[in-house]
Amino acid sequence: MTATTTQTADRATAATVEFRSLRREFGATVALDGLDLAVRPGEFLALLGPSGCGKTTALRMLAGFEHPTSGEVLVDGEDVTRVPAHRRDAGMVFQSYSLFPHLSALDNVAFGLRMRKVRTAERRSRAAELLELVGLADKGERYPHELSGGQQQRVALARALALRPRVLLLDEPLSALDAKVRLTLREEIRRLQRELGITTLFVTHDQEEALSIADRVAVMRAGRLEQCAAPAELYGRPATAFVAEFVGTMSRIPGRLDGGTVEVLGQRLPVDGDVPAARDVDVLVRPEAVLVRADEDGTARVAATSFLGAAVRVMVRLGDGTEVKADVPAHEGAALGLGAGVRVSLPERAVLVAERRGE
Repeated sequence: MTATTTQTADRATAATVEFRSLRREFGATVALDGLDLAVRPGEFLALLGPSGCGKTTALRMLAGFEHPTSGEVLVDGEDVTRVPAHRRDAGMVFQSYSLFPHLSALDNVAFGLRMRKVRTAERRSRAAELLELVGLADKGERYPHELSGGQQQRVALARALALRPRVLLLDEPLSALDAKVRLTLREEIRRLQRELGITTLFVTHDQEEALSIADRVAVMRAGRLEQCAAPAELYGRPATAFVAEFVGTMSRIPGRLDGGTVEVLGQRLPVDGDVPAARDVDVLVRPEAVLVRADEDGTARVAATSFLGAAVRVMVRLGDGTEVKADVPAHEGAALGLGAGVRVSLPERAVLVAERRGE
């Protein structure tokens, strides 16, 4: 039986995970402040946010390495909040590879099986299958110092899968790797996760990483959940100003609220999401949503340009000094030289607004 066949047989047992009102205090520091989040069976969920937002604390609570000050952790509806880590049935991969330097790749993968008294022949067979699954079938006898960083992390991943966990936990597993290896390995992790159907939580501070591989992304800030949604929705319809600016590139353009609309760039547009109390606000817009056209009489000026391949990013300085990023097709960007006069507008659709910065 191949590793793929062995693991795929567990697809039907993919677990649900739920955090209920999780709070974790470290003295005066609040790492988690009432986190509520549900993960679906077989889902790949990314926990995304800046350093110190609580994402790793949440993952460690699910693994059993930390316990909440209050709240509950449930797996398949069972409260595991106080269950010891070795009884959680979770596989974890860390940022550091955490391999035993004196053991071969095969023996590292088989280590957990040995601790569970699995017969030698069976554990070596299973470890070999998993090394094949992660593309290291010919590296079983090598020691960690003989493997590249990406290969070591593949061994760590195989080791986490060896015990057929109900949940796979990945704590910034790619951050120690160079860019090319990160890209390759994240695609491999996603392929494996889909193939095995295992419920997976992936902690990262890298928005591109989260958006490229997750089914849903949970954006955290200061111990709280800001938004949890599919990548396209998170990018296209951010629920808060924080999400809008943390996920992707945003420009702020001064506007003025009037009821449920905002006046910006001489246009009146409907407002999406929460409406601040102040009338003077900033309108948040993505570069691809900004419309720029050459106009000698325009009050805005091109301040800088950068070539992105199929598009050109144009930095436009408005009459009041506000700088706005706009992505235009490469063939149009050629006409937008430094200092050129332009007119800037936005599509006729709802926009997200936030309190004006500095007020």
